[in-house]
Amino acid sequence: MKLTAGTRWRSVVDTTEVVVVKAPKDDVDLRCGGQTMAAFGSEGAASGAMDPSQSAGTQLGKRYCDDDEDLEVLCTKPGEGTLSLAGQALNLKSAKPLPSSD
Repeated sequence: MKLTAGTRWRSVVDTTEVVVVKAPKDDVDLRCGGQTMAAFGSEGAASGAMDPSQSAGTQLGKRYCDDDEDLEVLCTKPGEGTLSLAGQALNLKSAKPLPSSD
């Protein structure tokens, strides 16, 4: 699938919804709970069951990125599934430390 910044995606196996903050140039396979995510607003029922090994969950308001930080998504609705890209779980992005103001 081709992702672009600002597009919304939803999980087909749980309640997870995300907004793409930073998108890679190439097509990618964004998944949640082991199943490919669907464009927000698209019709369709669940396309399968959640993979038990992909059920670490997502947190509201947190950003997730891949190892190279080519893809970054913001979780707008939490769920039970793990966000992944090409079989690798996305990392919870940590806040950048502020500079000291001595």
